[in-house]
Parts: sequence; C-alpha cells; structure tokens
Amino acid sequence: MSADASPKRERTGSDSAAKRGEVLFELPIGTKGQLICTRPKDKVYLITFSTILLALDIIETRYDAGVVITTSGIEKFYSNGLDLEHASFTPGFFPDTLYALWRRLLTYPMPTIALLNGHAFAGALMLAMMHDYRMMNPHKGYVCLNEVELGVPLRPPMTSIFRQKVSAQTYRKLVLEAARYKALEAFKEGIVDWLGGLDEALAYVDELKLVQKAGKGMNGKQVYGDLKREMWRETIDYLENFGAEDGRDFMIQARRKREREVAEGKVKVWEAKAKL
Repeated sequence: MSADASPKRERTGSDSAAKRGEVLFELPIGTKGQLICTRPKDKVYLITFSTILLALDIIETRYDAGVVITTSGIEKFYSNGLDLEHASFTPGFFPDTLYALWRRLLTYPMPTIALLNGHAFAGALMLAMMHDYRMMNPHKGYVCLNEVELGVPLRPPMTSIFRQKVSAQTYRKLVLEAARYKALEAFKEGIVDWLGGLDEALAYVDELKLVQKAGKGMNGKQVYGDLKREMWRETIDYLENFGAEDGRDFMIQARRKREREVAEGKVKVWEAKAKL
C-alpha cells in the first residue's frame, strides 16, 4: 500500500529533517525500510509510512491528542497503490490489514491529513480519502483510480468513500474514465482540500485549530472519532461487514451467468430468423 523508504532517503527529501521535527519513534518495515514518526510542531505527528496501524496506536496511547499527518519518504510517490499479487495471495489481507487500516483512519479520534507529496494511484488515493483532509503537492504528481484499465473490480468500501466525498460527476470520471488529475484539477473537483507541502499543512492545522478539535469538549468528552464514525457510516459498515460481501458476490455472479444464458438464447433465435 505504501511507498517504503530507507532511513537515508527519508532524510534527504525536499522537506529537511529539521522541518520534519523531532523523531518520536521508528518502526521496521521488512528488512530494508522503516516508518518514522516525527513531531514538526507540538501535538502534530508526521507519519512517513508504511506500518501505519501500529503507529496510530502508539500515538493514541502514548502521546497527547493532536493531529496526524501521513506522507511518503519517496519524493515521486505518496504511494503507487496496492501490490495486487501480494494482496490477492495473502490470507486475510483485506479484512485484517487494508480494511482495518481504512476503518482506523475513518474513526481515528484525532484529525488526519494525507500529505500527497507525489503520485497517488488506485489504492493510494483510496487511503488518502480515508483521511479527514488531503494536501497535494502543486508541482508534482497525479491522483487517479485506474482499475478500469487494470481490469480490477472495486469493492464496496472502495467506491462508497468517493460517493460520500466527491460529486457524482467526479466520481464517474474517476471510476469509469480513469481520469488523471493534477493538483489544481484535483483541488477544483474537491478530491483534495489544499495545495502545498508540509509548511502549508501546518499552517492549516493552526488556522482550523485542529489540535484543539482533538481534545476534550466543554463537557469533558472527546468526541472527534465518534462524530467521524457517524459521518462515514456507510463506508464503515462495509469495512466492518466484509464477510457479507462474499455471499453478495456469489449471488451477483450467479445472476450474471443466468442473464448471459438468456441473452445468448435470444440472440440465437434472432440469428436463426435472420437467416430465413
């Protein structure tokens, strides 16, 4: 799902190590990569992914409530999407890893920002849409859903989040036309909220008082995650009831087979009459 980065590359991107702030913790990714969580300013946590789920747990349980920003250590890509072969042949990948991450982001009790430093294709754009806000590099990268070109169907939570967050026209262009959007176009279509980099993201954090939103309200309760759960109920329901989709898919395939057989019979009758 993510664009993994080595420690060296992580610290030599367009944003300097000083700009990214104090390193809070690091998590290994396989044998060559790692996730790094830094604090560019007080109560703002920048995650350069891939081991996001554990990082989110660490931030929630060990640090003050604030704002979470995810980005990539590879300048060209926020992420290039799913490794389809790996995803398809890894038992439980969708419900236990991918969907678990999406659900976690959609209901996370702090504001989340996807900092799109480069391309975000397919699953990467879906991941970005699970965040509360999206900031895109105005000079580099495209966002798109290219499943129609790959011949890969979209599962319900993969489409519902776009129905909930973009217009019907934009949704159609993304899904059926595999339209590639540059930053300004993506901003105009409402796919991303802002244009800029880390500095601009931090400015919006201050302007919108997002750190305060993550804290407790006047009655002493922290409700940010609860409000998000209700906002995105449709997508969350699909994520939490993944197993129900297997039965639905079976019925759809069976119906399609019957419809094809009926259509084939009608065409044969028409062909026979045409020959007379």
